[in-house]
Amino acid sequence: MESFVVRYRNLIVLLTLLLVQIIGLAVQVRRTDSGRRTLDSADSSGVRLIRLWANAVVSPVERLVENSKTGVFGFWKNYIDLRHVRQQNQDLQDTVDRLRLEQAALLEDARQGQRLQAMLDFQQKYLYKTVAAQIIGSSGSDQSRVFYLDKGKTDGLARDMAVITADGIVGKVREVFPHSAQVLVINDQTSGAGVILETTRTRGILRGNAEGQPQIVGILADQRIKPGERVLTAGGDQIFPRGLPVGLVESVLPDPDRDGFINVIVKPAAHLDRLDEVLAITDTEPRFAPTQQKDIAASEELKSADAAALAEQRKASAIMAERLPGLTDPNAPPKPAEAKPGGNGANPATPTPAVVPKIIPPQHPDRFTPGHSGEPGQEAPAGQAPDGQPTPKAPSAKSPPAPGAKPRQSVPGATQPKPKSPAQPPSPRQEPQRPQPQGNH
Repeated sequence: MESFVVRYRNLIVLLTLLLVQIIGLAVQVRRTDSGRRTLDSADSSGVRLIRLWANAVVSPVERLVENSKTGVFGFWKNYIDLRHVRQQNQDLQDTVDRLRLEQAALLEDARQGQRLQAMLDFQQKYLYKTVAAQIIGSSGSDQSRVFYLDKGKTDGLARDMAVITADGIVGKVREVFPHSAQVLVINDQTSGAGVILETTRTRGILRGNAEGQPQIVGILADQRIKPGERVLTAGGDQIFPRGLPVGLVESVLPDPDRDGFINVIVKPAAHLDRLDEVLAITDTEPRFAPTQQKDIAASEELKSADAAALAEQRKASAIMAERLPGLTDPNAPPKPAEAKPGGNGANPATPTPAVVPKIIPPQHPDRFTPGHSGEPGQEAPAGQAPDGQPTPKAPSAKSPPAPGAKPRQSVPGATQPKPKSPAQPPSPRQEPQRPQPQGNH
């Protein structure tokens, strides 16, 4: 060992000095993260050269150890230590299935709640009394379209009661049992309902066809019937109230059995293939909400007040008519008594003479008044016409005929007028002439 040191003493000293010098340079010199040299001592991102060298020497070894550790741990955990993974996977799968079922149940409950809320709102606003029921079964046949309800006779249901939803009519109650009922749907071939088209006001009978579609039969061909027109209940079948929605006109087809008639295919307003809850109309007497009852009572009070006021007006008009002078002549002869059936009165075939109203003479006659002289206040003298001309006198029976005049011959069958005696009183039926009043202007 001494011989080696003595022999290579100069070389060892030189290498030692070089190593010390390199270490000193490495401590003094700074480099950036990218390895470039820098002389700025204030550069915070710079590191000393010796640290870079140490990192370059230690990092590969440390990286190798860390990767080996991570690889071994991952291999152990993912491939070797899998004793409880299958059981955990099965438990998680069961949990996922249970959560899915719960989610579907909650979704169905939410949808049912929405349907029931809409039905409750419709039931409260509807005019007639209804009973809510749930569908518990169907016929199971394509030829007969019926379903069963969970309400029966004990709940107030009876035969031929209308079954509806908030969207439109569904059918009618066909059979009633103590706790259930059978409903015949409107798309069955044996069903029937009176309907009317909203726009054209055409009436017909709604029933189902062989394909399960509601159709209106017994309608004459009409070009005004178009697809999309609303169909309502007519109310003439005494089952469905008037004005309920039935559906929309889907198509118009000619009747294959009768010429000149058509079949109107109707798209039902209610979803007949997916019904869950329905309403059965148990009473057709209108029922009103408390606010509506108050409005009706107020209307009745106003109506009675108006009727009383109208009666008072009629009574006042009758009293006024009695006080005012009329055109009936008080001196006119009384009307003959009418013959009663089976009595001894006058002949019912004899016509009753019409009463002619008497014209009241004027109080201030003038020259324009008929039957008066030209000067106001003076009457026309006897034997003179109102215009001042002498009135021609009738020839007397004792005076001789005029020269050249032919003697008057009596006509057979003609009645000769008899001269009245001056002492003969006037007939009770003849009205005495009243003196004309002398008016002063």
